[in-house]
This record gives sequence, structure tokens and C-alpha cells, in this order.
Amino acid sequence: MPLDEVNWIAVLLSALAGYAIGAIWYMLLAKPWMTAAGLTPETIKGADGKQSPLPFIIAALANIVIATMLFGILVHVGDPTPRRGMMSAIFIWIGFVATTLTVNYAYQKKPFRLTLIDGGHWLVNLAAQGAILGWFG
Repeated sequence: MPLDEVNWIAVLLSALAGYAIGAIWYMLLAKPWMTAAGLTPETIKGADGKQSPLPFIIAALANIVIATMLFGILVHVGDPTPRRGMMSAIFIWIGFVATTLTVNYAYQKKPFRLTLIDGGHWLVNLAAQGAILGWFG
């Protein structure tokens, strides 16, 4: 799919929604997430006592890439609708995200609670992005 066929407004709105979902998700689950990840407020901050903006920049860029790729997948599925977008995103989550997180966290001996928190975030994120992209058709 050529880049000039991408609906960049849909992609950017979808990415923004995904980023907002992540911000809200981790604000609401900050304490259990930090505990499960083995982090403290001190370990999140750098030597200067400030939190680096890099993870936030990476998250924003990742959401743009996710939205762009999901848009491409929905174009190939054909006749995108919010339902098809959401269902496609959920299938992608089951097949790639949930499985990858589960395997990686199992080998890293991370608590299953971390898998649920992070996996749940990506499920909601992808489902919302899929619905938004499908809505734009």
C-alpha cells in the first residue's frame, strides 16, 4: 500500500487515542504496575532526579507505527468498519501481542500480574485504534 493512500488524519487520531489510553491506563494502575515490574519512583527517575522524556517519545512514535500498520491491515481486509477494525485488532493482539508478552515475561520470571496489566493495556489500545481506523473506513 503506497503511503499516499494512507488516511493520515485517521492514523494520527488513532495514535493519539492509543497514547491517551496508555496514559490513563498506567495512571490508574501505577502502583500495581510498578510493584509487578519491580520499580519504584526512585528507579524510574534518572541520576538527576527527573524522569526521562524518552519513554514518552518512544510510546508516541510506537502508537503512530501501530496505527499506520493497522490501517494497512484493515485496507487489505477490505471494507473497514469499526467492528471489523476492532475485531482485526483483537485477533492481532491474541496472535502476536498476548503471546509475545506472555513468553517474554515467563522467561524473565516477571509476575503474571505484569503480563495482565501490560497485555490489558495493549488489548484496549489496539481495539480502540482498530475501531477508530475502521470508522474512518
